[in-house]
Order: sequence, then structure tokens, then C-alpha cells
Amino acid sequence: MPVTKSAQKQMRVSARKQIHNQPIRSQCKTLITKAEKLIFTGKLEEARQAVTEAIGSLDKAAERGVIHANNAARRKSRLMKKLNDAQASAPAQAPAE
Repeated sequence: MPVTKSAQKQMRVSARKQIHNQPIRSQCKTLITKAEKLIFTGKLEEARQAVTEAIGSLDKAAERGVIHANNAARRKSRLMKKLNDAQASAPAQAPAE
């Protein structure tokens, strides 16, 4: 437990921030997971929309200071890479008519 008054106050502030930030973080994670599932199942049109929504959520979280800007950029980059890889391999798997 904190000893000084300033440390006690900082603990209370941190607890309030954690309560405020947790649903925003959770929403980001949920949207990313949803987009990844759509990518891996091959539903690319739906996946594109889900990725756009996830990226918007990450941008808002970074703007509000819930997550660091570099963290948001890294997650967006990884998500886009997965989508782009899936799109690149999709025509190769489609049957030729």
C-alpha cells in the first residue's frame, strides 16, 4: 500500500483511469479478433469492412491516450498485412472458369 498522500492519490487516479480505459481496450481487441476470423474464413468483403472498423477503433483509442500511438500503428499494420496476404492468395485459390 502507498504511504504518502500523493502516492495514495495517484493510486486512486490510476484506478479511475483503468475503469475508464478497459472497455475501450476490450472493444479494440474484439473488433480485431472479429476481423481476423473473417480474414481466415475467407470472407474478404466482410473482412475488409471489419478491418476498417477495427482500424477506426484503434485510431480513436490512440487519440484518447488509451493505448500508445505506436501500439495502435503496429496492430493496424499487422491486421492489414493479414488482409493483404489473404487477398493476394484468394485469386490463386479461385477455380478458373
